[in-house]
Amino acid sequence: MHYASFVETYADLADAGFWRRANRERSIENWRTMLSTGVEAMLAEADGSIVGVAITAPAVPRGEVAPLRGLELTNLYVLARHQGSGIGQDLLDAVLPAGAAAQLWVARGNPRAVRFYERNGFTADGAEDDGSAFGGIAALRMVR
Repeated sequence: MHYASFVETYADLADAGFWRRANRERSIENWRTMLSTGVEAMLAEADGSIVGVAITAPAVPRGEVAPLRGLELTNLYVLARHQGSGIGQDLLDAVLPAGAAAQLWVARGNPRAVRFYERNGFTADGAEDDGSAFGGIAALRMVR
């Protein structure tokens, strides 16, 4: 589910070199590593299938940019066919109670996600990532 939604989200944003490295097997290995470190994932299910995931973790530096909050929303993905159903909001509410101080990084080329986070009290703070380590996908940090 995560890899499928990741592809849906970033297929047109990431460069070809990124997709040569990013594949389902690597995604599975990354998840094993994340879960072995104690990170908890909140999953959403619909019609007997997992259709969304959200993760928070302690915020860490991103390149030269120091964290502004102690907690970071590191993943929030919902399969495209379930977007607009409220699942994304439910996942966000489950991992970050309304008003909880947190930060996240969002792709600049994903205005729908930016609007979603703005509706949830996040604002861009001016910190940016040029995407050089993430397939050329430039990102901006949002905080609340």
